[in-house]
Amino acid sequence: MDRTELLKRFTIHLGYSEAQAAALAADEPRARFVEALGTVGAEYLILAEVLRAENCNSGYVPGDRFVLDVAGNLISKRCPQRLCVFLVSQLALPVALMNERLCAGLEPSGIFFMRQVHCLDTGAACKGYGGVLVEISAIRRRDFLKAGPDGK
Repeated sequence: MDRTELLKRFTIHLGYSEAQAAALAADEPRARFVEALGTVGAEYLILAEVLRAENCNSGYVPGDRFVLDVAGNLISKRCPQRLCVFLVSQLALPVALMNERLCAGLEPSGIFFMRQVHCLDTGAACKGYGGVLVEISAIRRRDFLKAGPDGK
């Protein structure tokens, strides 16, 4: 599919008005980003796996997994039933970093910072409730799907 068709589909997907669609010039960074994302989106998923959980109000345990597409959308059937805003919100920066790397043609898991993040709860020792630590990585869809329905 050529860039013009890809951009047209993207603007329809987002519900752009004609004026908004017209402002998305084929040579601007957003257009290059859409094109790159369309290519790598079919190849990669982003995985956040619970490494440590203590007194978690949402009930997360080590091994729980959150699966996202490369655009940052949680794939609900591949995530725990309860989604905690205090943990999920911490995925924004590492997912954005991986997204940028993917679109630049770089190894997505090559980020240095933010490979692991904590939920915002400070834990019982600091007058909070508990705490959760997750590790974020980009994985190839084929490897994830080969592993089985739960991705393990």
